Amino acid sequence: MAATTGTGIEFRDVTAGYGDFMILNGLDLRAAGGRITLLLGPNGAGKSTVLKTLFGMLKVRRGSIHLGGQDITGASPRELLTRHGVAYVPQGRNLFGQLSVYENLELGGIALGMKATRERIPQVLDLFPRVRERLHSAASSLSGGEQKQLEVGRALLLRPRVLLIDEPSIGLSPLVVQDVFRLLRQLADEQGVTVLMVEQNVKSALKMADDAIALESGRLVLHRPAGELLADPNIERLFLGGGAAAAAPAGALDWSA
Repeated sequence: MAATTGTGIEFRDVTAGYGDFMILNGLDLRAAGGRITLLLGPNGAGKSTVLKTLFGMLKVRRGSIHLGGQDITGASPRELLTRHGVAYVPQGRNLFGQLSVYENLELGGIALGMKATRERIPQVLDLFPRVRERLHSAASSLSGGEQKQLEVGRALLLRPRVLLIDEPSIGLSPLVVQDVFRLLRQLADEQGVTVLMVEQNVKSALKMADDAIALESGRLVLHRPAGELLADPNIERLFLGGGAAAAAPAGALDWSA
């Protein structure tokens, strides 16, 4: 699908972190609208911090963040959800375990109002037949895969223009992971949703993604089409066995596009 410029993401010289410890260090990054961009890099490179900073959970200390050319620096998570169509699915499980599947979906659409939420729930459930079968079960009783699908479905209630998703495959079987990846591909191709994701299952994610961005020490070191990177003979050394810059041969990281 052609890129949707109205949802392109851009970080301009962004510095952000926790307390006095900065994770992002003058980061310049562009992710095209209507495409799936995969964030890569060793632990501590800043991948999850990119998502949290974009979603307003961490303060931008310097620089700016733009969505479709509009400066959204400093916007709160609520503003990003309701005004800019940005949804975030964090790593791990983030459900109300004692509440039912349906009640979790209702809470996910609280910003919409109950009428609109109840109208949209059946549409979301059409994407997740296994979750629909457990509609009145406690969320904690669902399998790991079903819980992740419920989290994604809850985010989709808001019909996001941008979906940020962190490590969706953790704790899931390979078959369920492929289901999640197929859904992300469908959202980008059929609805023009911009997906920015962090994923440890590098090879499988590269097969599904459009673009790949690699970070190290909070800075961009690589930006290439995902298919080209998947075919690169250095992929094992670059991303499956330590830091990108340390593992790469001389000149191998001169790939930014």
